[in-house]
Amino acid sequence: MKYGALLGCLGCLLFMAPVAHAQEGDSKLQDNKEKLEKIRQEQAELQQKMERLQSTAHDIRDEVHTLDRQHDAAQQAMETLDQQLGFINNQVTQTTASLVRTQDEAVLKRAILRRRLIDIYKRGALYDLQALLSADSFGELVARYKYLHEIALRDRAMLKHVEDLKATIRSKHAQLVSLQSDVQENRQEKEQEEERLKSLEQRKQESLARVQEDAKKTQGRLREVMRAESHVNSVIANLERARRRSASRTGTAARSANGTSSIRTSDLGKLAWPVDGNILYRFGRLVNPSNNTVTRWNGIGIAAAPGTAVRAVAAGTVRIVAPMGTYGRCVILEHGGGDYSIYCSLGSVSVAEGDHVTREEKVGTVGVSDPDMPPHLHFEIRQGSQAIDPADWLRSTQ
Repeated sequence: MKYGALLGCLGCLLFMAPVAHAQEGDSKLQDNKEKLEKIRQEQAELQQKMERLQSTAHDIRDEVHTLDRQHDAAQQAMETLDQQLGFINNQVTQTTASLVRTQDEAVLKRAILRRRLIDIYKRGALYDLQALLSADSFGELVARYKYLHEIALRDRAMLKHVEDLKATIRSKHAQLVSLQSDVQENRQEKEQEEERLKSLEQRKQESLARVQEDAKKTQGRLREVMRAESHVNSVIANLERARRRSASRTGTAARSANGTSSIRTSDLGKLAWPVDGNILYRFGRLVNPSNNTVTRWNGIGIAAAPGTAVRAVAAGTVRIVAPMGTYGRCVILEHGGGDYSIYCSLGSVSVAEGDHVTREEKVGTVGVSDPDMPPHLHFEIRQGSQAIDPADWLRSTQ
């Protein structure tokens, strides 16, 4: 009886050990599935952001940054899938070993039951009552009863254990089938992630190429702007030198030469706009957030439709009508006393050099000279060779 109880406890321990391992493996696998689901959600959010970036005007660097994050998320998904595959393979190994042990134990128990059946067949029919009544004494009767009872309990336990082993074998078979399906699904997802990584790498290379091309284009454009600024500065410097030479010959003060300026201090904040529109860029140093390039503007850009009339902010004489690089067609008015106003990016010009224009007289129309910018008027005010902020002199639009 003690021997039977010991065997029963040992069988329970052998059965519970793989169950505990399986539960631990299931827990780790579930954790990895939850982690993978979070990565999938992050990938979906990043993909939506990428679609928004591609459907609107955007900074290419943001696109590259988003692609980097998508690449990192895909790599995390790959690592998680590898971990899942490792856990699944471990579970397959443990389940297979447990199944083999269970099948061996079932074979052993069936052999024992077969042996019992053979022994019963050899002895022939023997009823419990016959065994008891054939006892020579009451003590032997009790002993035989206990023996028969113990045999019956052992046989029932053996039958139940064999049925439990059959159920365990079926369960392990089903678990192996499920694990094999998980392995197949995991491998398919891994293949998809590998394709996704390749696609992201290709898109990233294309975006980086666009970034480099954009940076190259921006640098070229900055050089053109600087050349145009240099041209304007040279023209103004030449005009100032000529004006000062004229003033020195006539012996008049430099500031009062060529008459009094038609742009007076009292006009500060009161001059009419040369064209109505929103300011596209302002005077001074401007940092482009998309590529961190710095542009120095000596004037302001006023957005307006092509063909819009451009008018003089004050009376003056037309000194220069000429193209100036990326600034396109330009008109430079001298207002006297070393003051100048400059109108660039003109589509057409309505005046000629030497003409005298009155305040708010038309000097040309808005055009498109820079393909990287919308139609606008580039407008400057100079006092001598010094550029000042034109916005301070124009009347408020509020």
